[in-house]
Amino acid sequence: MTAGTERARSADVCRAVARSAVETTRLLVTGALTAPTGLVGHWVSCDDGSRSLVFRETAVRGRNPADPVVLVVRFRLRWIGRRRWAHAVFRSTCPINTPLFAGSPGFVTKLWLTDPRTGVYRGLYEWDGAERAERYATQLARVLGLVAMRGSIAHTVVEGVDRTGYVDGGRPLPANARADRRAAS
Repeated sequence: MTAGTERARSADVCRAVARSAVETTRLLVTGALTAPTGLVGHWVSCDDGSRSLVFRETAVRGRNPADPVVLVVRFRLRWIGRRRWAHAVFRSTCPINTPLFAGSPGFVTKLWLTDPRTGVYRGLYEWDGAERAERYATQLARVLGLVAMRGSIAHTVVEGVDRTGYVDGGRPLPANARADRRAAS
């Protein structure tokens, strides 16, 4: 990739983040952006037998997707290792990242997840439209690249479902999310 192409891609990500931040501000001012607490403390199972704990939720009130998809993003933080206090600091500062995604086209909800045993963080998103979710995940990977361990960032888009099956325990999250699209089975 040329330096010019890299700058163009970085500029695209910056523009997308700026648009999301503006829309997030509008959602906050109108009271449409919420942080429900009903699922905080809930455990979500993964298909490798691990479990992740919901530590935060973000949702846009009244947004119902016409083309529902679930986006699962996975990463591990660089530098902090197993230091509990560092993970606690990271989790407490996560709301600062809300403008990066909440105003993105198609965003509906996000569950913020952590596996305290392995240090893996996940985002379980509901999105309206697979293309929108995929575009966001690609942009997010560039931003996460600043803080995540090399090779740990991955995502999966599952079309035709909402998060219900994952949250109620009927369907495990893809543990080793990868850059692909899956239809609900």
